[in-house]
Order: sequence, then C-alpha cells, then structure tokens
Amino acid sequence: MTGPAAFPEPAGATADTAVLFARYLDFYRETVLHKLASLPPAELRVSRLPSGWTPVELLTHLAHMERRWIVWGFLGEDVGDPWGDQRDDRWHVPEDRLCTDLAAMLREVGRRTTDVLATRSLDEVGEPGGRFDGEPPTLAWICFHVLQEYARHAGHLDVAVELAGGPVGE
Repeated sequence: MTGPAAFPEPAGATADTAVLFARYLDFYRETVLHKLASLPPAELRVSRLPSGWTPVELLTHLAHMERRWIVWGFLGEDVGDPWGDQRDDRWHVPEDRLCTDLAAMLREVGRRTTDVLATRSLDEVGEPGGRFDGEPPTLAWICFHVLQEYARHAGHLDVAVELAGGPVGE
C-alpha cells in the first residue's frame, strides 16, 4: 500500500466542488490505507476497542459504504450484496478475505466515484429504487454523506492504530 496523498487544501484555482469532493475522498481513502499498512498483520484482525470492531472490518465497511452510496444508490447499478460488510448487525470480514483485496476494492470504488464526479452534475438526483425507498438525494448530498463517513472513521482508525502502538496523526 502506498502512503497518503498530499492533503488537498483548497487553493485559489480549486473552487470546483466536484473536484474538491474527489480530492478529499482520495485523501481519506489513502489515509485509511496508510494507517492500515502501518500495523503488523496480526493487528488487522484484533480489536482494542470496547465496541469490538477490527481495522480490517473498518476497511470492508468503508469499501462497501462508498459502493452502496455511489454505485448502488446514485448510479442504480446492481452490486450483488450491498450489505456484504455486515453479519448479525456487525461489520464482518471472512477469515479468508485478504486486506489487499479489500484495499483494491476500496480503490476501485474510489475510481468509480471520481469518474462520476468528473462526468455528472452535483445537482443530479440518484436513481430511484435499490438503495432509496423514497426520493433519492442529489449527488452533492451523497458526497457529503460519504465524506463525513470517511472523516469519522479515519478518526476512529487513528485511535485504534495508536492503541496498537502505531503512528499517530496524518
């Protein structure tokens, strides 16, 4: 896994909201992957938190979460098992599922999101059905939701990595 991307602080010529969403989402994806790569393999499937989630379970959640919102929700595509990150109301990763496979899934769904942000309007409404029972939200709303999920869970991962003796901060 590679290190995190340069932090995409908005600059004078960077006022395009879709570009900012894409850059911040890329940054958070790579930050999560960098944090996971800093852990010894044995720590990926161990929880140090009272809630019981493991770093690899957080990774599968993020990959499935973004796919649920962008591919299934906004684009309306069938994604097989959109809730494949859960079992018995908990995040779950089968023992034979490799962290590298989940990282590839995260990056692939990230590429899909970047493509959507480059080709669709933020005012566009998601496809009805599938992810949404009622009126689907706009792409802008979905992106805000996905971004806050990444920011919140990257913070959670910071704590888990620190408790496991890994590096702190970005």
